[in-house]
Amino acid sequence: MTSTTAAELLARSHRLGSDPRNTNFAGGNTSGKGRVLDPVDLAETEVMWVKGSGGDLGTLSSEGLSTIRMDRLRALVNVYPGIDREDDMVGMLEFCLHGHGGAAPSIDTAMHGLVDARHVDHLHPDSGIALATAEDGPELTQQCFGDRVVWVPWRRPGFQLGLDISAIQRENPDAIGCILGGHGITAWGSTSRECEENSLSIIRTAEEFIDAHGKPQPFGGVLPGMEPLAEDRRHALAARLAPVLRGLASRDRLMVGHYTDNPLVLDFLHREHHSRLAALGTSCPDHFIRTKVRPMVLDVPPSTPFPDLVARLEQLHEVYRREYAAYYDRWATKDSPAMRGADPAIILIPGVGMFSFGATKQTARVAGEFYLNAINVMRGAEALSTYTPIDEEEKFRIEYWALEEAKLQRLPKPKRHAGRVALVTGGASGIGKATVELLASEGACVVIADRNVEGAAVLAQEIGGSDAALAVEMDVADEISVQRALTAAVLAFGGIDFVVNNAGLSLSRPLTETTVDDWNLQHDVLARGSFLVSRESARIMIDQGLGGDVVYVTSKNASFAGPANIAYSAAKADQAHQVRLLAVELGDQGIRVNGVAPDGVVQGSGIFAGGWGAERAAVYEVEEEDLGAFYAQRTLLKREVIPHDVAKAISALASDDFSRTTGSVVPVDSGVAGAFLR
Repeated sequence: MTSTTAAELLARSHRLGSDPRNTNFAGGNTSGKGRVLDPVDLAETEVMWVKGSGGDLGTLSSEGLSTIRMDRLRALVNVYPGIDREDDMVGMLEFCLHGHGGAAPSIDTAMHGLVDARHVDHLHPDSGIALATAEDGPELTQQCFGDRVVWVPWRRPGFQLGLDISAIQRENPDAIGCILGGHGITAWGSTSRECEENSLSIIRTAEEFIDAHGKPQPFGGVLPGMEPLAEDRRHALAARLAPVLRGLASRDRLMVGHYTDNPLVLDFLHREHHSRLAALGTSCPDHFIRTKVRPMVLDVPPSTPFPDLVARLEQLHEVYRREYAAYYDRWATKDSPAMRGADPAIILIPGVGMFSFGATKQTARVAGEFYLNAINVMRGAEALSTYTPIDEEEKFRIEYWALEEAKLQRLPKPKRHAGRVALVTGGASGIGKATVELLASEGACVVIADRNVEGAAVLAQEIGGSDAALAVEMDVADEISVQRALTAAVLAFGGIDFVVNNAGLSLSRPLTETTVDDWNLQHDVLARGSFLVSRESARIMIDQGLGGDVVYVTSKNASFAGPANIAYSAAKADQAHQVRLLAVELGDQGIRVNGVAPDGVVQGSGIFAGGWGAERAAVYEVEEEDLGAFYAQRTLLKREVIPHDVAKAISALASDDFSRTTGSVVPVDSGVAGAFLR
């Protein structure tokens, strides 16, 4: 890699990709051409560095670039078999790679290579796509730019589009770029700076043109009854709807949800033209690959009684599924990939906001961001003209493109808990922390509930931030605290699939020294707390209709009569019986309830560090630092139990490996014969 061209390319990419006005997440690509010394024949060779398949401009690294030999890429023109077989050219790009490593070439590589300029940007700015999707886009492009920017009719990305743009560039030597019908923009320049300036000039000129010439209310007048609810009512209704909507969106495949009440979304949804425009769908290929061909839109006011809202959503969902299947049948050929599911990826609720869904939190969030881009595009196109996206057949050709299917097939196999949302109480330390870390590594979105919300927040950041984990403050003994935390969880991820009742504390006292306050405190946290968390979580799971798992972290003490431990052991026995009671009650909802019964988990334990360790060490007349080894020696296996051992048992119990197990409490204690169930 040269120290100039590629470095300039990365810096330009980061600047362009960091501003959402310029392009969407993982959208667009950039390139730069330069010369390197071929290590084989020591001849100077022209190559092109271009953003490879996947990745994001704002965070692009050198590993995300493809390096292409320009002599070989240009020679592909001589073997191009024509538009009917242009997809074959993607495989040919691999024969043009220079060296090894880097990213696979993307579908847009030919466009970058065939344009006769050292630097090329292809971007998806809302303002540019607004012109590209306007009914009279060619005329508006001429009015906006004159001869500096040329209109290119819609063509699916690929080798032929590269040939088209290359020809238009030769025919218009004064042009700095083009508007790609239904798609986006491409700009070029002789230097990286000139290319970036030309890209930004096209984007900002289009923005200014829309602002100067567009009508003030492109989405029409206000629809009575569809106005945004007050924020507190809006969020409360969103939290009630989220599990219902996630259940609908997960009919074919488990999805994670994302909610936004962005003012642009709320404004769009209470205007008279929103249903017409939403039905037209998006246009830019990057948009509807993630958002599907169009969203599902609720058509009754948010003030409608909740049961009636749910009933209407269920009706609309069935209609959506039928219409999506018909869309697939209309355009599928014998070579088309199988239908990937008929559920909506975007659900719009007037007065409340937008719910988006994906296989991960990131894909759900990005789908919502892309639909927000689509709203901005519709706004610009309607302000100037009439929004006219590419036709349905072309949308299908993109959505079910064999090349996109190949990308999906190359994705790694989903992890054990992929797509699931897990809530772990007492999740900032000890067994809870180990469980959070393990479940996150196995693909779950994790809600870390703890009174120590600062510690939970640090852990959430370590795991991967808001796309992977959410820290919530929760006092499990406080009903309002539990409800607030679960509301935050469903607004963040769409629902709950998996609850771990782990929060706990313990005080070691002989019977005669145990106070009523000691008794109440331990029963409030262990028995009452588990009950409250299970009850509120079960309500969410039932609304989702997706089944679920509840796992209690009980204790060997639930069945073992140890000394000086009446309050703790009785509360743990209460938890163990809750497992059996709830397994019976929730089984017909597909919710499994199980427990683990650890013993002697000293390492990393907040309970032991908080004084319990010293108290138990005094009872057994050992040094506190030797307590873990003492517990291990009294077991059958003579092995100390650590938090990760318990976490692995929790993960397994809530996995498909134990799909036929409920009402069971599994010991994780290295074998304590006195605690054997009998």
